[in-house]
Amino acid sequence: MEKTLLYEALLTLSTTERRQFAKFVQAPFFNQKAAAIALFAYLLHHLEQKTLPQAQEAFKAAFPNLAFDDAKLRLLNSHLLALLEHFWMYQAHFAVPEQSKIQLASEYRKRNLPKHFQIALREARAARVAQPWRDAHYFDDLYYMEWEQYQFDAASRRTDVLNLQETSDQMDRAFLIKKLRLACLALSHQAVYKTEYHIGLSAPVLALAATQLELPAIGLYYHCHCFLSETAPLTHFTQFTAMLLEHSAVLPADELRTLHLLAINFGIKRINQSQEEWLDLTFNLYKSALERDLLLENNLLSRFAFNNIVAIALRVGALQWASAFITQFKPRLERQFREATADLNLARVAYARKDFGAAIQHLQRADYKDMMNNLTAKTLQLKIYYETDAFDLLESHLASMKTFIRRHTAIGYHRTNYSKIVYYTQQLMQLLPRNTAEIAALRTKIQEEPVLTEKVWLLEQLDK
Repeated sequence: MEKTLLYEALLTLSTTERRQFAKFVQAPFFNQKAAAIALFAYLLHHLEQKTLPQAQEAFKAAFPNLAFDDAKLRLLNSHLLALLEHFWMYQAHFAVPEQSKIQLASEYRKRNLPKHFQIALREARAARVAQPWRDAHYFDDLYYMEWEQYQFDAASRRTDVLNLQETSDQMDRAFLIKKLRLACLALSHQAVYKTEYHIGLSAPVLALAATQLELPAIGLYYHCHCFLSETAPLTHFTQFTAMLLEHSAVLPADELRTLHLLAINFGIKRINQSQEEWLDLTFNLYKSALERDLLLENNLLSRFAFNNIVAIALRVGALQWASAFITQFKPRLERQFREATADLNLARVAYARKDFGAAIQHLQRADYKDMMNNLTAKTLQLKIYYETDAFDLLESHLASMKTFIRRHTAIGYHRTNYSKIVYYTQQLMQLLPRNTAEIAALRTKIQEEPVLTEKVWLLEQLDK
């Protein structure tokens, strides 16, 4: 019975929700089947004891005087699941009191109670405006209030000027935010997964949005769309980040998370293309997201974000900040990757401080099961061997790394990047110190590589 849709759904309830649902099931207004109350009591006992319910026992609890009937039990399961779904919808309905007040005003209007309608709508508007968020839901609610007012006025004052302009304006604002958000998500996704989305009305939406940039949500998604579509990216990215930091208090956490991630991913893409001017901008976005806990999922920080944050912090010279970050957020890493990820990043900090001995110790302490962590560690070892003139170790390491990259085809486009790192390091080793022509030629080749994450390091070695 533990594999039924009902029991799987019940398993998701918190302790508080279990108590609330028990009261819901017992309320005659929602449920008049005593068998459903008994069945839930039986299932609740097993939920609390973390034991598995049995079909025969469940039936006996619900129908103590009847012989087991599987079809009858399944029907009762369906009824109880429908009650649970009704309970969730009931909770969702009253989760946002301001929206409930709009629906109350609508009910008063339909019942032709004008005084009640005006009071309810006035309270709904005051409650909604008092809320801090100014996202698409906010303008949606303003639209519905204007629409209710229009329907009331159209029926009672047919010759007066009506509020159709206000109704249209609020609808436009909600639509612009939703449409621009969807367009930004599509642009970001297709840049990574090499697909293509056709988002209708993009041109008129952008044109209309350009006239309302003072509204934070519209302005943010407008600038985001511009840099994602490569329209003066640095200019719009700078305007976006300034607006995001200034207006973060008027947007809910899920919206802020979406905006931060869209910009961070774009910034990382530019950094990977060796465009150094994006480092500080992206680093500031990461710090802003961390301060607001926007990068945590189930109270955990992904190891990929962890690695990126440390890498960018080191690139901008924030060594002390990176070290403090590793200490603070290590407990937020997934347990199975925690030690390896922390040691890898401590090694990167030690390397940045030119403490090569400590860096090697950190690298040797961890078992890198994660493919990308493994490649990052191997690259760090490569740089240490080169900078300490351990060329015998380096030659062996490069051969091993080359074989590793060739065997692991699942790393996708990263394979090209790391293969080039190995190739150009080998080229560095073969250079004659005073052969200026060869040095210049290699410098040009490295500079022209579109994606080479160690481009800066390779060019620094040529300078030496």
